[in-house]
Amino acid sequence: MRANKIAAIISGVYESKELLPLTENRPLSTLPFDCKYRILDFSLSNAVNANIKQVYMIFNQHQTKSVFDHIGGGREWHLDSVDSRFFINFYQEYLQKKAEGLPYYDDAIDFLNKSKSEYTVFMGNRMLCNIDIESVLKIHQQKDVDLTVVYKKMSKEYISAKDVILKIDDGHVIGYDRFENNRLEDELHNLSMTIFICRTDWLIRQFQEGQLNNSPASMQEFLMDRMNQVRTSAYEYTGFLSNIFDVKSYYDANMAMLDSKKFNSLLYTSQKIYTKLKNEVATYYAPTSVVNNSQFATGCIIEGKVENSLFSRKTFVAKDAEVYDSIVMANVKIQENAFIKNAIVDKNVIIEPGVKIIGTAEKPVVVRKNAHVLNDIYGGEH
Repeated sequence: MRANKIAAIISGVYESKELLPLTENRPLSTLPFDCKYRILDFSLSNAVNANIKQVYMIFNQHQTKSVFDHIGGGREWHLDSVDSRFFINFYQEYLQKKAEGLPYYDDAIDFLNKSKSEYTVFMGNRMLCNIDIESVLKIHQQKDVDLTVVYKKMSKEYISAKDVILKIDDGHVIGYDRFENNRLEDELHNLSMTIFICRTDWLIRQFQEGQLNNSPASMQEFLMDRMNQVRTSAYEYTGFLSNIFDVKSYYDANMAMLDSKKFNSLLYTSQKIYTKLKNEVATYYAPTSVVNNSQFATGCIIEGKVENSLFSRKTFVAKDAEVYDSIVMANVKIQENAFIKNAIVDKNVIIEPGVKIIGTAEKPVVVRKNAHVLNDIYGGEH
């Protein structure tokens, strides 16, 4: 596909108090995933794999430090070439301009005009998937509609109350509702993945009209509103999807990567997932280590026992320490005889010798970033 045929708008606005304390000092978009990735990597990679070189990102103010640290100049996603452009704007600017009666979509309209793109894809920030945007575009063109939305059939345990469920007839959207208002007892529900595609000139006109008519400042809400007003087709995604909206869904999404079929479905398709590169030494497994069904990023030192767990960069597991069914983030030190099960251990945590941290698969323990754990923890957040 020729460059600039599609532009991308990536929204990192959604946040959930149900993800605290993991999102106290970072947005959902930069939460670590599967040892070396961030959630944002998937939207960026989906765009890059469709040869998209014009990317507009929206985040919440005061939450962008980790975003800038991770993206840098955009080199890993090929966004640093002479024919590429990416911009980051703040959602609060939209809200402020709307409150003041000013045209709040003008920055996005200016980006779209300068992109000279024929089509635009919008992606939210918590539906973690590896999707072929070019395939979605082909369906959109064949259906001759104004808007196409991507959905996946999901069971209720993977859906949050605020998620949107689509009503679909013959491949077209005929209505939608929040899951909390959904009265259907179906085994599977048509979960909107907050991925939309449309013609760029059509979207510009919609934005221009919308800001004159007090439409939502949130582009995601704006596009959902349009589904009831214009011809909208539905594209069914059949690949792996994780819907991340609380601590348990985040834990489950990571633990799913220990299943080789799910791991390969998400990360080893024909489309690569790109992330920020770290040139470090490989993980060292000492003669005393025992490791089963686990994944490790670079720079770790493993002397103890690890099973069914995922480890980010530069973690240390001392001799006779044991870790089961857990997510351990970067620069964590687990000392001798410590015991960890069903936990999410955030960055830069020190766990002293002999300490026990025990949660359950339904309610994993979350150990806060930079914590120094001196005493046993059974359930809850610390």
